[in-house]
Amino acid sequence: MKFLYPNGKKQALTFSFDDNQIFDKRLIEIFDKYNLKCTFNINSGTLGVTADQNSDGNVYVKPEEVKEVYKNHEVAVHGVDHKYIATLTDVMIVNEFLEDRKALESLTGKLVQGAAYAFGWHNERIMNILKTVGIKYSRGVDATYGFFPPQDFLDWKPTCHQADACLKDLGNQFLDCPGYIELPLMYVWGHSYEFGRSGNWTDIEEFCKMMSGRDYIWYATNMEIYNYINATRSLEFFADGNKVYNPTLIEICVELSGKTITIKPGETVSLS
Repeated sequence: MKFLYPNGKKQALTFSFDDNQIFDKRLIEIFDKYNLKCTFNINSGTLGVTADQNSDGNVYVKPEEVKEVYKNHEVAVHGVDHKYIATLTDVMIVNEFLEDRKALESLTGKLVQGAAYAFGWHNERIMNILKTVGIKYSRGVDATYGFFPPQDFLDWKPTCHQADACLKDLGNQFLDCPGYIELPLMYVWGHSYEFGRSGNWTDIEEFCKMMSGRDYIWYATNMEIYNYINATRSLEFFADGNKVYNPTLIEICVELSGKTITIKPGETVSLS
């Protein structure tokens, strides 16, 4: 038996972009054009900040725009003020993530349980604190340059950064991913302002075009990936290995003897 993604898809592609600057709007136009999905990690304390208020001249999405701008994608926590959490006390870290989560849920009307670590820094203490404030997964910045899904979603390492010279090469490798990887996943992260400042949107659009329209790839947000893979890991197998029970609310696809079968929520399926 081999796990597949929803609807029998063999691979998954996801994106994650940080810091909620206005360049997110143009990036979203590109993602929507190619039917791709992204998770946008937002610092609620910077929403609405203008060039006059910020020394580096950046302009941020306004609070009242959040629901509409990100409607086709996922919004996740990035800390209220993008603080370097290694220097903070436990209480300060709780506030940095919990208050951001509260603000984003209020603005979107949706449950927010994902995150990305500001500056990528984290350790076991930080991950345990995130669990207490209801965060299910959080992304760092150390690239794997590979396609294996994470073992620990609170220590989620991306495949690569948007500006990595090998981005397109990795994309081509992923399109022809070796069969021994179960639930192969490509994860690209970055900042839309890197395109905005340089004025070069060509590379990311070419990459999106190259990766889009593949009937064997699931284009999903970070949370959709988390929920599905977590559901596969929750399956309960009979002691003899001949049957499996799905205790989750998510329909799971597997390949068995060359055929795709689904294990519906609450269903027990024979594997013999």
